[in-house]
Amino acid sequence: MTRQHIVEAALVLADGEVFEGEAIGAEPEGGVATGEVVFNTVLSGYQEVITDPSYAGQIITFTVAHIGNYGVSRDDHESRRPFCRGIVVRDLARRRSSWRSSDDLDGLLRANGVPGIAGIDTRRLTRHLRDAGAMPGAFGTADASTLAAAAVAEPGTEGIDLVSDVTCNAPTVISSTGGARRIVAYDFGIKATILEHLSGLGEVTVVPAYTPADDVLAMQPDGVFLSNGPGDPGPLSDIRSIIAALLGEVPIFGICLGHQLLAGTLGAETFKLPFGHHGGNHPVRNLATGRVEITSQNHNYCVAEGSIPSAQLTHVNLNDQTVEGIRCRDVPAFSVQYHPEAGPGPHDSRYLFAEFEDMMAAVVGPARGRG
Repeated sequence: MTRQHIVEAALVLADGEVFEGEAIGAEPEGGVATGEVVFNTVLSGYQEVITDPSYAGQIITFTVAHIGNYGVSRDDHESRRPFCRGIVVRDLARRRSSWRSSDDLDGLLRANGVPGIAGIDTRRLTRHLRDAGAMPGAFGTADASTLAAAAVAEPGTEGIDLVSDVTCNAPTVISSTGGARRIVAYDFGIKATILEHLSGLGEVTVVPAYTPADDVLAMQPDGVFLSNGPGDPGPLSDIRSIIAALLGEVPIFGICLGHQLLAGTLGAETFKLPFGHHGGNHPVRNLATGRVEITSQNHNYCVAEGSIPSAQLTHVNLNDQTVEGIRCRDVPAFSVQYHPEAGPGPHDSRYLFAEFEDMMAAVVGPARGRG
């Protein structure tokens, strides 16, 4: 990567806090990019984070100081393009060094219209977000007063349907790489690594977020998967109605937003965490086994403990004791708040895909051959 000259830029939070840096990536329209500012603690996997649709509406701050040293590879995209509003880094690598890389991080940002800002004191920014909570912000090359006004005007993610922005437009079939199951996966912002694991169980039909339950049941699936996705589960009442029509008709497995929507369908309350869980090092206890799993997480909203009498609590976050997993008592359905597929992150929780297979086997019987 070669940048001919440094262009000064700044990040301004909605509470007036200002951070100075330099522009990277694409030039935002009018010199201003806005979004909800969050931080992620992963040590690697920046490309997977940036291309995770769950970050729609958000500006991602990377807490690790050095970003971009191994470049980017098309094979590591988690979706068709980034949906985040921008990235914030301390130091963007001037050179990439990896035999797998096809471009540098700055090139990825420019090619996909994603603005960024480097040279930021991300340690100070992260400490501020931990104390004050995730909040709207604006960054770019515009003057400070323009950025401050844009930060205050940015609505953030609360109460907004961001799923409609990231879901697919039409069903897509992913061929099986191993099993003989027929699975329907709802795309609320689904990641490529999740599809890799599901295709190991059988053929996967990925459907748009608002696909009616009758259409899905007509496909005669062995199981239905509820994917991760961005933002607030609150306004997604139509999706909860769809899930309600599927419950008891077919085994269901949910991850992240899919977990929140399953829980909401069962009557659970959800609330916004102060600064969310974003990273690859969150300890979670499996209450059935007592085992502690180090997990990958990316969410700002959480299910309130004790708000679902019809479900059993299965996993708990050891950092703040929040709900990380549930299993329905009277229908075949379970979900987790974290990301067992990782991408990036540790692989401690990938056994949950095998549990999905076990649930399908218990309900529908052995996998059928597909002619």
